[in-house]
Amino acid sequence: MLRYNLQLFAKEGPGGEKTEEATPKKLEDARKEGQVAKSKELAVGFTLLAMFVLLKIWVGTLGNQFLSVFNSTYNMIPALARRMAYGDTVWYFLILLRNILLKLVLYLAPFLLVAVGVGLTTEILQVQWKPTAKPLKPKFDKFNPINGVKRIFSLQSLVELLKSILKILVIGYIAYSTLHDKWSTILILLDMPIMQAIGVMGNLVINLGIKIAAFYLIIAFADFAFQKWKFKEDMKMTKQEVKDEYKQSEGDPQIKGQIKQKMMQASRRRMMQDIPKADVVITNPTHFAVAIQYDPNTADAPIVVAKGADYVAAKIKEIAKENNVEIVENKPLARMLFYNVEIGQLIPHELYKAVADILAYVYKIQGKI
Repeated sequence: MLRYNLQLFAKEGPGGEKTEEATPKKLEDARKEGQVAKSKELAVGFTLLAMFVLLKIWVGTLGNQFLSVFNSTYNMIPALARRMAYGDTVWYFLILLRNILLKLVLYLAPFLLVAVGVGLTTEILQVQWKPTAKPLKPKFDKFNPINGVKRIFSLQSLVELLKSILKILVIGYIAYSTLHDKWSTILILLDMPIMQAIGVMGNLVINLGIKIAAFYLIIAFADFAFQKWKFKEDMKMTKQEVKDEYKQSEGDPQIKGQIKQKMMQASRRRMMQDIPKADVVITNPTHFAVAIQYDPNTADAPIVVAKGADYVAAKIKEIAKENNVEIVENKPLARMLFYNVEIGQLIPHELYKAVADILAYVYKIQGKI
């Protein structure tokens, strides 16, 4: 006889095929590990678009600022030449270079702030703000050559290759079509004054950049949709995984059932021990039995110390007979007490008179009144 395991033929290995949607716990665990559905292309696309739009708005001011830096630096050349005669040229040159760099950083600061702000905002909008350092931890499985080969020939690698080819084609086409339409203007740049030529070329480059960024965003949104779909598929679970997770979080249903059964048994034993303390047992007479105790020194109203149906009701009556506790038949009252009052609770106001009449009857029989 040959032994075989049908799980070996399952599509996803042990546990079967991953057909179940990811549970909130698995998604939360994946989030803690840094596994989220996001597209890097969105941040790049929005950052490029924001930078070129800002450049189009700020280009005049930025050009004047660069010209002022150039003029001030150019005017310092005579002073630099005079310093050469005193031998402290290097120190003076370092001070001059520092001033130039500070001005350039100040002029470019809006672009840096916009780039960081737009990139960070795009990332937060995709995955919300919940930073984790776990993705930075080294993972030794990445050094496994087999896993490396799997990543090379994976669906993600194929999509990245197609994206790269598509970006090259789109950017190339946009650049060619834009420059082709402006070819006559480009040919006469040499005949223009230098400032006018720089303005024309700057405007051409900025418009080209905005077009490229806009088309780049189309690719980015398509990639974002793919990443969402892929993440959802990767997070899917087998039926066995769902069961195992439920057992880990909620406990084994069989064990929980056994614990619940033992707790019910312990509660029933305590309830049976309180029956001898009762003043009366009100019955249905066969289906329900409710034991009532009234002690004016400890409670303002009678208390239900035990109740049960069918077998438990018969057991309550048996213990009551053994301990000389009176049993009174009252079908409506027994049913109302069974369904509306829990063990250890006071009887409600609506049933005071009915219970008081039965207690008075019992006390009269026992000679207490």
